Amino acid sequence: MRRALLLPGLLALAAGPGLAGDLVSPPSPEYREECGSCHVAYPPRLLDGAAWARVMAGLAEHFGTDASLEPASRDRLAAYLAARAAPSRGNESAPPRPDTPRITTSAWFLRKHRDGHDGLHAALWRTPAVGSPANCGACHRAAAEGRYGEHEIQLPVSTGASSR
Repeated sequence: MRRALLLPGLLALAAGPGLAGDLVSPPSPEYREECGSCHVAYPPRLLDGAAWARVMAGLAEHFGTDASLEPASRDRLAAYLAARAAPSRGNESAPPRPDTPRITTSAWFLRKHRDGHDGLHAALWRTPAVGSPANCGACHRAAAEGRYGEHEIQLPVSTGASSR
């Protein structure tokens, strides 16, 4: 009996970002409002705490846009992200890297969205229906609600790609 209860939890933890944590829970209302007004409010577990700290420190030049926030709001959102971030896999005593991390270039993202995986193809990112790998909502129909399950995915039909 114990094994039956323990196995799903261990599998979710071993999978890393993708099954556990905030990939299956709705984002906070403030996070959805502030960050989700321009793009999907990405699940906090997609980056570690150091990466989220770099994102929050660079809001004045956030991927070509000034996404600055009032200090109180910035601090609340930074705390929200830090509390829900993926565990750090690097040397925490190392100085933070100057570049802003991109979820779409993470090893996890590239593995889950590789060409040929579950009907995906490289041309999908360039279609008008998708536009870029950062447009999660183009395929993950419930991304705005924080749901990324396999049953929530529907690849755009106009690309010739199939649904999963």
